[in-house]
Amino acid sequence: MNISAELQKKINASGQGHLLKYWDTLTETEQKEFAAQLEAVDFTVLPGLISEYVLNRPKTEIPADLGPAPFFPAIPRNDGEKQLYAQAEARGKSLLEAGRVCCLTVAGGQGTRLGFDGPKGTYPIGPVTGRSLFAYFAQNIKRCGEKYGKKLTWYIMTSKLNNQATVAFFRDNAFFGLDEEQVFFFIQGTMPAIGYDGKLLMAAPGSLSLSPDGHGGTLLALRKSGALDRMRQEGTDIISYFQVDNPLVHVADPLFIGMHDLEKADMSAVMLAKTGPFEKLGNFCVSNNRLQIIEYSDLPEELATKRNSDGTLAFLAGSPAIHLIKREFVEALTARSNLKLPWHRADKKIPFINEKGEQCSPAEPNGVKLESFIFDALPLAEKTMVMEFDRKEVFAPTKNPTGVDSVESCRQMLVERDAARLEKAGVKIPRNADGTVNALIEISPLAVLDEEDACALAAQKEITVAPGSQTVLEQ
Repeated sequence: MNISAELQKKINASGQGHLLKYWDTLTETEQKEFAAQLEAVDFTVLPGLISEYVLNRPKTEIPADLGPAPFFPAIPRNDGEKQLYAQAEARGKSLLEAGRVCCLTVAGGQGTRLGFDGPKGTYPIGPVTGRSLFAYFAQNIKRCGEKYGKKLTWYIMTSKLNNQATVAFFRDNAFFGLDEEQVFFFIQGTMPAIGYDGKLLMAAPGSLSLSPDGHGGTLLALRKSGALDRMRQEGTDIISYFQVDNPLVHVADPLFIGMHDLEKADMSAVMLAKTGPFEKLGNFCVSNNRLQIIEYSDLPEELATKRNSDGTLAFLAGSPAIHLIKREFVEALTARSNLKLPWHRADKKIPFINEKGEQCSPAEPNGVKLESFIFDALPLAEKTMVMEFDRKEVFAPTKNPTGVDSVESCRQMLVERDAARLEKAGVKIPRNADGTVNALIEISPLAVLDEEDACALAAQKEITVAPGSQTVLEQ
């Protein structure tokens, strides 16, 4: 087959004529597949992207009026806030009962950093059973649906790399008790990798070197996949967004949902009090009356270390990437099947074919991958809301095998969370001299969604946790 004259003109006009060097050597099937890749690239905007993000290194401009973002504290400070929080929680429960909420997990990554061969969501994180990350979310979603009398649809964004394996994992595990139709898989978009010379890199004679376009691409992928249409048909107004590496997350928190709705927010965010000025969390800030996140590496030291009169950090609010998003907001942002979020540059070692068609695996970074981040939609929202949560209850990221934000720390936090729930239910928990739990405890999310469920479980059965034991509580 011949490549269309229009596409060839766009490719040549953008200075990427090298992409067609091997066209005549490809089979017709390979040509069709390669043409589809090329058609997906917006060659009209490519030169501008290359100039701004590759040939030049973009700098984050810090607005002169940048200030810390306001937030609702985890613990209400006065009677007025207590009443507001009670109203918000009741509102959130009514929205769950009405089926107005769905869940969205971004799960396009592999478990490579964990030394694990497979989609990250399939990683066995349970402290005792090895329950997978996906199983934690699925069982929480199932229990939430049972508790509020309305099944939640779960949207899972995979990648071309792991979609097939992810779907197979769910099928092999009977969707963890969910109805198969409750789970909607869709695939993340891609961006071509770009060499430092401004040329698109090729993975093979008939293939671009493509990489996921970042979690900001989730919003456009929702539209292109038909997910937004399904949400509208099901009467879903609020999307509960979280990432696949955090099994401690509240998949649908009534208080957070209710406050989001009462505040009429387009997009809301969970915030954590930072442990120090340089903790590796994005900073919630305000400029020109718009909420935005400044990455920890970009916030100037004088702002990062700035203190209030009581000694607390001025820029205290850190982002764990947990959001609520109004469906109508996503529809508006993607109305023309296009979404203009800023790109973020990542220098990477990108395998490619050279001018001789030889496969090369560089030892040093040789190009740029461009990603968009979902938090860059915050400044586009007319109304936003930020609410503080205790990190011990909502945030245990699984990014590394050991150390900070690791498999080890995540499992320990899951044990501590489950132990704390049992203690509040009146169960005696053995603890070490330093206060840590002297046992491995794992409670099935099918049995316990929250502290109320833990109290009900303790009332139904006698629960004993012996020192040094492994205790698993199922339904």
